[in-house]
Formats: sequence, structure tokens, C-alpha cells
Amino acid sequence: MAQLILNHVTKNFGGRPAVSDVTLTVRKQGFLALLGPSGCGKTTVLRMVAGFEQPTDGSIEFGERRLADAVFSLPPEKRNMAMVFQSYALWPHMSVAENVGYPLKVRGVSGEACRRRVTEALALVKLQDFAERRPTALSGGQRQRVALARCLVTEPDVVLLDEPLANLDQHLRKAMEETFRVFHERSGATMIYVTHDQAEAMALATDVAVMAEGRILQVAPPAEIYARPEGRVVGGLIGRGSILRLRLPENAGRQLDWPLLRQALGDGGQVRAGPLADVLIRPEHVHRAADGIAMRTVSCVFEGERFALDLTLSDGQRLKAYSSVAMAEGTLAPFVVSGGWRL
Repeated sequence: MAQLILNHVTKNFGGRPAVSDVTLTVRKQGFLALLGPSGCGKTTVLRMVAGFEQPTDGSIEFGERRLADAVFSLPPEKRNMAMVFQSYALWPHMSVAENVGYPLKVRGVSGEACRRRVTEALALVKLQDFAERRPTALSGGQRQRVALARCLVTEPDVVLLDEPLANLDQHLRKAMEETFRVFHERSGATMIYVTHDQAEAMALATDVAVMAEGRILQVAPPAEIYARPEGRVVGGLIGRGSILRLRLPENAGRQLDWPLLRQALGDGGQVRAGPLADVLIRPEHVHRAADGIAMRTVSCVFEGERFALDLTLSDGQRLKAYSSVAMAEGTLAPFVVSGGWRL
């Protein structure tokens, strides 16, 4: 299966760039999450890949085929792609089976071949017993699975998902994440998933592309982008870490250990030599220990399996931490920071 490649893609609306110079390669049969805040351009990228928008500059290619550039755009129906919308986009007057089979009908597939593919698709999303129901008789999660089954019957090369879980409650979202993973494994399609929810992106994707202000800031597997984010924006979007402004020695690397951090944190964030740097510290790296640095508890929130602490350092900077026991507001206690990452 071919790779999907975006080469320096730009899209302007009214002379203003919504997407700026985006270069991106989506690996074959990969699951890419486009992650970023509202208005960052991620849905515009998805719509250009689908063929609903044309690039102002740059090109989009799938294997040897050019799908779009500034002067040409292949129509959506000729791209062999399927799109799942946040609103599900189901026909209310059709049954579940008719909704799933509609793309086949448009392509001229009918009879036993159509019935077989619809049955297989509904079985994959565990809705074979709901084939004759109307969408209005289904829950939100079931409607989303109907939309997925409708994608599957067309055997698309690329599946595009535009915040498909945004309208579901937390319980249904977790259940649907597993459905998406199975769908990806079974279909063999390349998938691009637009979301502003970093937990979804990290749980589902094989690669995450972080966007802000129309640009791609970093593309990496979830574990890498969590452990080694590039820059303050990515570090702030991924995870629940704290970004501190600390003065580090000139020869400090990017992976920081406790002896170095102790020096930087122990004197109000001041070290005799070295420039100021942004340092990301994850809450799981902050532990209460007798030989640590004194920090004061500002707040303590129970999260079920743990307590989330908000600590303050001597210079007023804030640090997030986790604890297995509650700590009263105002408590002064020693903490060790076992690791950090210079952004």
C-alpha cells in the first residue's frame, strides 16, 4: 500500500493562512493522530487530504498519484478514501444496513455481493443484530460504529476521522477507542485521526503530529513525543507536566538527572553559570523523599487511584506531582525530582 505524502502544503482563506508549509509523510497502514487546539488547522489538513479543500500551495500525493496541488484537485469520489464525521452523517430514513450499503449502491455494487460486504462490516463493529433498525433507535456509540462500518464496506486506502468521539461520554469513548484499534488492524487502511484530546491521540495512534497555528511542530510515536517533546508548545500540550524556567550549566544535555536538577531547583532556580532554559518535569518524576528539596503543597485533589498535588518552589514556580496519600494545603515537605527534559 502506498504512502500518503504532503509536500509543503499551504491553505489560505481570505488571504490568511490556515495551514502553513505542512510537510508530512503518513506511513503505510499507519494510524496518525493530528493533535492540536481548536483553530490550529488540523481539520483543514484533513479536508485537503479528502478533497473537500484545495491547497493554495504545495502538493498531496498518494503513492505515484498526485491528489492535489495549487492548480489541480482530484475529486473526493476518485480518491478511494472514507471519512467519519463528528456528526456521524447517517441517513435517518434508512436502516442501519441501508446506511452501511449506500456507498456500495453508489458504486454499482448490488445483490449478494453487497449483502455479504454489509454483513461482514456490521459483524466487525458488532452491530449485525441491529441491521434493520433506524439510526434514531441507536445510541451515540452505536451510530459511530455504523459510520465506521460504512467506511469499511468501500475497502478504502485511507480513512479520515474528524474528532469522531467528541459527542460521546467518557465511558463510550473508551469503548470506541478499542473499536477503532480493531478496525485499523482488520481494515489494513491508513488512518488519519483529528483530535484535540491528547489522551485519545496517545492511546490510538502509531504516530502523533502536533499542530499549532497552522504548522506541524513535531511528528513522532506517542512514547517518544511524551518523553522527548520538541519545544514549549509541544511539552505543554502533551501530558500533565510542568514547565519550569531554570538556569542550567552550559554543558547540560537535554535529559536531566536529580543531581543537576537539585542544583537548579535548590537555589530558587538560580545557578551561578549558564543560560536560562525551559525544563519539562512530569508529575510521575516528583517523589516525596527525606533528602529532597522543600516544596509547599498548594492543592491536593483526589483522582481515584491517587492524589494530584500542586506544589510551589521557593521562587514561586509551580510543580505538579502525584501522591498515594493526601497532603494538607500549606504542608511543607521535601521532594525529589528524578528526571527532567530540557525543551
